[in-house]
Parts: sequence; C-alpha cells; structure tokens
Amino acid sequence: MPVAPDGRPVAVVFADAWTRPSESDHTDDTESVAALLRAGRHGFDVRTAGPAGERSLRDALADPSTVLFAYPGADGDDETAFRRLRRDRGAIRRFVRGGGRYLGVCMGAFLAERGFLDLLDGRVEEYWSRKGATVTTPDPSLVTVSWRGRDRTLYFQDGGAIVLPRRTRRDAEVLATYPDGPAAAVVTSFGDGAIGLVGPHPDAPRSWFDDHGLDHPGDADDLGQDLLDTLMARR
Repeated sequence: MPVAPDGRPVAVVFADAWTRPSESDHTDDTESVAALLRAGRHGFDVRTAGPAGERSLRDALADPSTVLFAYPGADGDDETAFRRLRRDRGAIRRFVRGGGRYLGVCMGAFLAERGFLDLLDGRVEEYWSRKGATVTTPDPSLVTVSWRGRDRTLYFQDGGAIVLPRRTRRDAEVLATYPDGPAAAVVTSFGDGAIGLVGPHPDAPRSWFDDHGLDHPGDADDLGQDLLDTLMARR
C-alpha cells in the first residue's frame, strides 16, 4: 500500500460549498466522513480535496500516497452535484480502476451510478419515494436497516437504495438492507479497485440528531468502520 512521507496511507475527502456549508449550518458532511476515516484502524492521513479542500482533486488522486477517495453527503440534487464533479470524472475512474478505493456516503452513493461516475454496475434510487419505503420524507429522519442480520437505526436524509443486477449481486457484498428489501450498504469491485456505498449516515455525529429533534439511537461508528474495513479488504 502506498504511504505518505510520514508512513501513513492518505485518504482524501471531497470538500466544496455543498459538502461543507457555512458555519451557520452544523451539517458538515466533509468533516463527518473525515472523522470516520480518522477513527479507523487503517491509520489514514486524512486530507481534503476539491473547491473547499486543501488541494485540487486531480492532484490528490494522482498522488501515489492516496489510497482512498471519499465523497460524503451534500446539499442539493445528484445531477447538480455531478455537474460540479464532471471535469474530474476521468481522474476518479482511473484512480479506482487502478486499485484505489471509493467511499460514497449518501450523495456519494448516488454519484457512483451509471450516467455519473459509472463506478457501479447498477443504479441508486431515491429511497424515500420508493413504493414500500419505511421513510416517506427527504427531510432528516431515522431509518432502521438490517446490518449483517442485526437491526440498527441510522440518521437518514434523502439517501439512496442500491439496486444491483443479478450479475453484480454475485460479486457484491451487501452489508445492509432496508426493511422492504433493497440494499442500503454495498461493497463491490471496479477494475483493480473497489467501491463502498451507503445510503444512510453511519458517520452522523450526535449533533445532527439534536439539531433536527431526532432521538439518538446510539453511535453507529461500528457500522461505518465495518463498511470501511470491508472496502479496504476487498480484492
């Protein structure tokens, strides 16, 4: 595994005005995913890249020390988010195909599908508007998923359901499903690399629940780390 000069592998989290809004908005998606990465056992040197990051995304992905790129949740819709990312599409695909890891949380999961970054052989659908969904609003709410066979409740805000064709399901590892069946968290391969996608927010800090008057069901750090560990172990 390539490492930075200090001996640590680098993980890069995307940052722009939609993932890291003004200080008046407490929902800093870039920081929540960065905290998840820092807390793991992989010893990442976590950095940011993008318009509100420490360097350009292309430069960060071309750095041989970078082993993971994470796109967090973000304000707005997926088509607008992709337009802001379009110029870096080729660099992202080359990075993952060459052995890198892509972690997509909420908006980051939507962006992995065909028509956007095209990292996923499948599609990501808006969960709350699906027939049979247990969440019926795009606003902040709670969702219960079955994560490796155990019911867990997570923060949810307009996240996706990951729909895999049969040929992809054979290769993918589904970590979590929504009560009505579709996947909520998946790890699968892309070229020599791998992608990990999740619709809800295992990265959500307690402040997000408090800000929206939601009962806090307990930390989900273990689920975020399970997703991350599975992604990094993928061959």
